[in-house]
Amino acid sequence: MPSIHLTTVIHAPLQRVFDLSRSITLHKRSMSHLKEEAIRGRTNGLIEYDETVTWRARHLGKNRELTTRITAMNKHGHFTDEMEKGDFTHMKHDHFFKEIGNGTVMIDVFEFGVPYGVFGKWLEKLYLRKYMSRLLELRNQIIKEYAESEKWRVILD
Repeated sequence: MPSIHLTTVIHAPLQRVFDLSRSITLHKRSMSHLKEEAIRGRTNGLIEYDETVTWRARHLGKNRELTTRITAMNKHGHFTDEMEKGDFTHMKHDHFFKEIGNGTVMIDVFEFGVPYGVFGKWLEKLYLRKYMSRLLELRNQIIKEYAESEKWRVILD
């Protein structure tokens, strides 16, 4: 099972980073190059425990939809979103947050499964793991940019 582990240090308060990470609006901004939009479930604001969101975006030359549900949430410390419907065989994204002296450490653990047997395994090794890592890194850079500047006020105020 493919797994991606990212650690991002953000010089901003834990609560701000946690909330920006749950923001549908900020997620849309971070994926604007894919024209990603929330089309069902929670479509703006901060997603909460047991809520769903369905995303539509163009990935790998095809319009795709992915529905996820927040299956666990410990306010300001952790939340998990898991795929309910989409192109993966499964997908689980754990988001962990820890306060440090000068800000917040944000840790992502992203696990997914690829269909299509041997072809899927080949695609995952040669392309998909790197592709998904870049998307997560971009998302985290946008969260960091907003959290460390006054831009966060546009999203959370």
